[in-house]
Amino acid sequence: MRKYLSAKDLGKLTKRGRYAAGPNLYLQISEWGTRAWIFRYRIDGRHRHMGLGAADLLTLQEAREKAHAARRQLKIDGIDPIEAKRAAKHERLLAGNRHKTFREVAHDYIAAHEDNWRGDGSRLQWLSSLEKHALPKIGDVPVGAVDVAAVLSVLDPIAREIPETAKRVRNRIANILDWAAARDLRPHDNPAKRPNLLPKRKRRVEHFAAMPYDDLPAFMGELRQRSELTARALEFLILTAARPGEVLGMHWSEVEDNVWTVPGERMKGGKPHRVPLSERAIELLAGLPREGEYVFLGRRTGAHPHPMVLMELLRRMGRDVTAHGFRSSFRDWAAEATAYPNHVVEQALAHAIGNGVEAAYRRGDLFEKRRRLMNDWGRYCSQPAASKGEVVTLRA
Repeated sequence: MRKYLSAKDLGKLTKRGRYAAGPNLYLQISEWGTRAWIFRYRIDGRHRHMGLGAADLLTLQEAREKAHAARRQLKIDGIDPIEAKRAAKHERLLAGNRHKTFREVAHDYIAAHEDNWRGDGSRLQWLSSLEKHALPKIGDVPVGAVDVAAVLSVLDPIAREIPETAKRVRNRIANILDWAAARDLRPHDNPAKRPNLLPKRKRRVEHFAAMPYDDLPAFMGELRQRSELTARALEFLILTAARPGEVLGMHWSEVEDNVWTVPGERMKGGKPHRVPLSERAIELLAGLPREGEYVFLGRRTGAHPHPMVLMELLRRMGRDVTAHGFRSSFRDWAAEATAYPNHVVEQALAHAIGNGVEAAYRRGDLFEKRRRLMNDWGRYCSQPAASKGEVVTLRA
């Protein structure tokens, strides 16, 4: 039977090296004189060593007991002691964070990422979709306990009726769970990434429901009769042919000399866009209170409202169209009732107008043409409803 150095003998050692102190147990002395117990073993054809503790904190007897336990794991249970140690540490971390709910981690995730998102719209969209669909079902569930059943409890009720929303919610849950796993708040298995969580569906091109432009003067007259700020926001959106996020995130500082300059971070193309304001659009802005930096300030939130408020207003008015669809109404009117060239209309919609050479050639005169276009559009939208049937061709 092999004899090992006694505690007394080990205590006399000072030279750098590794000294046997028991089965698979060694005292390791570094070049700086630090002393530590290590457990050396072989598994799957490779040598490994695991630290057991500092020699000044752990006696020889205690180190031998720890080495014996590791040998038992290795020889009897067939478990790699290092992997078992890591798993135990991970389990302790999970146990310490199990009080963190999915709701708390979701808000932590948004706070950590919102500075990199374009404008406030992304943050509001994340919050809105989670608060409406996910948090009522799994918000109070410990993030480490969110499993496939929990994810399906969110997705199943919306998968067939609003499949695009279900897809976005699934992706957002998956991102939050990945983020939580990276911080040892849950296991790394991500149930939101499992296949077949959502039913397969045929791909189809979906267009935004639009109002025929013939109906716009009457609708605008009805809209002007409403007193809520959302009605003014929708009216301004129609007059400028802008996107909902561009309008609702509008700052007073963006308006100068009857021109509204939308910054690139709120534009779909990422570039600033100048919008010439029609007489009615200028009049509308002049009638709004200035209570903060946002033109359309949410009274309850103190920030600009979510684009969904425009959809809710349209539903209250009994219109089965979308706010974005008014851009199509504008394009149809320009194509059928005016002589403005298509590239002027596309530039008014902040669309690309062709290749770089073509765009550079037209850059100099488009703004004034767009100013005339938007004034004609404003006059058309503001005319009495009774005269809307008469189509007058407007020259560019």
